[in-house]
Amino acid sequence: MKLMHLSDLHIGKRIYEYSMLEDQRHILREVLAIARAEKPSAVILAGDIYDRAVPSAEAVGVFDEFLSALAEICEAVCVIYGNHDCAERVAFGNILMEKSHVYVSPVYDGKIRNICLSDEWGTVRIHLLPFLKPAIVRHVWEDDEVETTEDAVKTALAHMECTPGERNVLVAHQFVTGASRCESEELAVGGVDQIPAELFDAFDYVALGHLHGPQSVGRESVRYCGTLLKYSFSEVHQNKSVTIVELAEKGRTSIRTIPLHPLRDLREIRGTYLELTAKSFYEGTNTEDYLRATLTDEEDIPDGLQKLRVIYPNLMQLMYDNRRTRDDQSVESAENVEKKSELELFEEFYEIQNNGAMSEQQRAFCLEQLEKILSEGGR
Repeated sequence: MKLMHLSDLHIGKRIYEYSMLEDQRHILREVLAIARAEKPSAVILAGDIYDRAVPSAEAVGVFDEFLSALAEICEAVCVIYGNHDCAERVAFGNILMEKSHVYVSPVYDGKIRNICLSDEWGTVRIHLLPFLKPAIVRHVWEDDEVETTEDAVKTALAHMECTPGERNVLVAHQFVTGASRCESEELAVGGVDQIPAELFDAFDYVALGHLHGPQSVGRESVRYCGTLLKYSFSEVHQNKSVTIVELAEKGRTSIRTIPLHPLRDLREIRGTYLELTAKSFYEGTNTEDYLRATLTDEEDIPDGLQKLRVIYPNLMQLMYDNRRTRDDQSVESAENVEKKSELELFEEFYEIQNNGAMSEQQRAFCLEQLEKILSEGGR
């Protein structure tokens, strides 16, 4: 049986205020072309369908179109919600969608939905385990001791049915210990959201979502397929792909990947201002790509970001690497940080993210909001 494993679509995502919707439409069309060519029995979507809990109407429309097309191609589409999703919104209409062979994990109530498919080697059960937090599981299983994310997942799995003689596939959206992460992922401080891969020993394949880099953890068949697009500059060297899983008789699983081709790549360029603006530098490359430029000039280029955008319209970030910036990269002591006001710290953060200082209007707005928060006991 052939499965296509996808996750972390993050439909509606913005990077440095650039909307990714056009790029997402392009890459989803490519995924549909791959699905038509591969003809998988099922397509798995392992969470983080949207980038925010309340997605825009346009983002919902993009997913609706993609999901409808997938349902016409394969025998089953299996969907769980991730940490970026609103469980109730993703699960809405799941009973109705089942008539179109789209199976969505309901809001967790102690039961883990499973879809039963069959081929010449027998039954394959695809178990849909949505993103779990300890509080959610503790509320359902009050007699079980659930303090950590590991406890939550272990408890949820202990209360599900898994027939040992059959081939079992688990779809989950969690952070497995030992996996490599990227800057664009949200993880808990101190690694309290991590779970060991050994929890999944009973499954022939574990289709994971949550981490953006394609990788296997513990064993080859416990796998993150990664995102379809690069969503941070920590991902510039990753090769994005679609994961194809083929289950033969129990105990024999093969995995391969099919590379994807984005409308615009996300990459880095580096050099002096004169080098980056020389025709010989950018000729023959896609100047429409999303870029982070590092200038090595010793003196800052006045309005450098806007000047470079004449050539590179999707330049997201401009940085400098010279004697001054290397001297400034020494880590500030905690004492110095503590002496700064909330507004000063936010202004520094804003400047790092946007390559420029806040306007007076923005500063006044932030000050007003900070004062309101502090007056309500936020300190």
